[in-house]
Amino acid sequence: MASSKEYLDFILEQLSEPDDVTYRAMMGEYIIYYRGKIVGGIYDDRFLVKPTKSAVAMIPNADMELPCEGAKEMLLVDEVENKEFLCELLEAMYEELPAPKKKK
Repeated sequence: MASSKEYLDFILEQLSEPDDVTYRAMMGEYIIYYRGKIVGGIYDDRFLVKPTKSAVAMIPNADMELPCEGAKEMLLVDEVENKEFLCELLEAMYEELPAPKKKK
């Protein structure tokens, strides 16, 4: 099941405080970037983030879910209504995320 544009718009609105949040559509789903680094994505209308140490510390009881078959498990973010929490989550995760790969 592909994610809806409405859910993407909702999550982007919730993440509107940090200026550097972008996305890219990929096979019916959406990859979410913060300052050029991949933080997670929207999969089947679920907001999932990479399980960095900071993310696990901030949402210790989060379910680990597969974004799609064959992918690594990610943390399900339930507090999508809380803008302040989402902004803090992205900021906390940023330093732990790998740098973007250089394009050839």
